[in-house]
Amino acid sequence: MVLLTLAGWSSIPLFLKHFSHLIDAWTANGWRYGVSALLWLPVLVLGQSRRTLPPGLWRAAIVPSLFNVAAQIGFALAPYYVDPGLMTFSMRLQIVFVMGGAAMFFPAERRVIRTRGFILGIALVIVGTAGTIYFNPKGLGTGTTTGVALSIGAGLLYAGYALAVRMFMFGMPPLVAFAAISQYTAVSLVALMLVMAPNFGADALHIGGEQFFWLVLSAVIGIGLGHTLYFASIARLGLAVSAGVVQLQPVIVAIVSIPLFGESFSAGQWACGLTAIAGAACMLAAQGRLHKKMPKEPEIVMEAVED
Repeated sequence: MVLLTLAGWSSIPLFLKHFSHLIDAWTANGWRYGVSALLWLPVLVLGQSRRTLPPGLWRAAIVPSLFNVAAQIGFALAPYYVDPGLMTFSMRLQIVFVMGGAAMFFPAERRVIRTRGFILGIALVIVGTAGTIYFNPKGLGTGTTTGVALSIGAGLLYAGYALAVRMFMFGMPPLVAFAAISQYTAVSLVALMLVMAPNFGADALHIGGEQFFWLVLSAVIGIGLGHTLYFASIARLGLAVSAGVVQLQPVIVAIVSIPLFGESFSAGQWACGLTAIAGAACMLAAQGRLHKKMPKEPEIVMEAVED
């Protein structure tokens, strides 16, 4: 399940880069999340019919949804300026934002940031990510800088999304929580598509049946199956192992992007990118070791991920 999650989420930046040559980002966002809303709606309908939806679900989902909408905008716009591999490596800074925010808002997490493994991990992520960007063979022109900024910004907002879920939706079933967030996000992104996209987003209907199929499939893989499989893998493997495997996403994206889009990575970039991933693993390991020593408490598990 976690390997299927990794494969599915690795495909999304590649899908978005492919669609960047066919439709604008607002159209891609609106259609993909519109489809996702339909995929997750049965979860809410079933819960409502059985009267099992958590009290205050819709109110609790507002703030996480705002972060998710903003993050999704940056995530969808980035492929129009930068190649998928560099985009996903740039987003590895997300784990620094998540852990730092958790330490800031949740006292139980503050012990983690004092450990040597955690400090080493942060340093490796920052240095590795900076090196991956600096050694870009295409240089750091305006387009690349904009794309990298959008990628890092999306990572920051996804971190805010994960923290908001933990803060506002504590104790709620993860699939139900994400189903509610998905509805809010879809409504927002469809509304933005109608305002910002050429022809109100109707260009997606003129890209041909095969391409429209891939557009829908990207929503099913990234937003529908991806989250379901990820939560299922967490239940069986634990968060540390599952999150650690998902950290390999930039490597998969970069490798596949080379033949698909002609993206090139220098030896220095590969070394720095793998260093950043090693740093993320160090941070997860430090957190996992500390949590094993602490009393367990029930909480919602919602990883900051890209759709």
